[in-house]
Amino acid sequence: MASKGRILVVDDDRLVLAAVTHGLAQAGYEVVDADNGDEAILKARQLRPEIALLDIRMEGKSGFDVAEYLRDVARIPFMFLSAFADEATIAKVHELGAVAYLIKPLDIDQILPTVDDAFARLRAGQLAPPPAVAPVVAAAAPAPEPLSDPLPLAVGVLMHRHSLSRQAARQRLQRMAAEQGIAETAQAERLVAAVEELARSS
Repeated sequence: MASKGRILVVDDDRLVLAAVTHGLAQAGYEVVDADNGDEAILKARQLRPEIALLDIRMEGKSGFDVAEYLRDVARIPFMFLSAFADEATIAKVHELGAVAYLIKPLDIDQILPTVDDAFARLRAGQLAPPPAVAPVVAAAAPAPEPLSDPLPLAVGVLMHRHSLSRQAARQRLQRMAAEQGIAETAQAERLVAAVEELARSS
């Protein structure tokens, strides 16, 4: 059976790494795994995965360090799988341009739909590589639109703050949007912006 795509999975917890790697391989993905940031960067350079799934807090190079390499050098989209969901972490995830943010503990059946969606968007040309850090341009130039989807970030915030499942958090976001009379994406952007403002003021 043809591979559904090549994904780099990085986590310093060997049990989590083994479980996620096995689950994605069983689902038809070609999985490249690494248990530290240096190995992740090396394998990204050598094996050119299409998407990466990164833990954040690891010994040595963090998931954020790896994400910066993937964004600025390798031009590979990435998502995070982390046990941490404080405001500063979420703000950094958004700043880096992650395509999704999954909060542990999650089993493979919860992770797989997000990975499938990311690859579907990649195949459809809807998932561009995250933007590299660019030099300051003239003030007259229009500000670029963010490439990251605010929905997964907003859902992650609600999951953490209210101890909700991913489905319940998505439903809560939809209710919030309906109450405000705005689109779900607009509500997600508001929520993520509020989190970033809290992180800056703290």
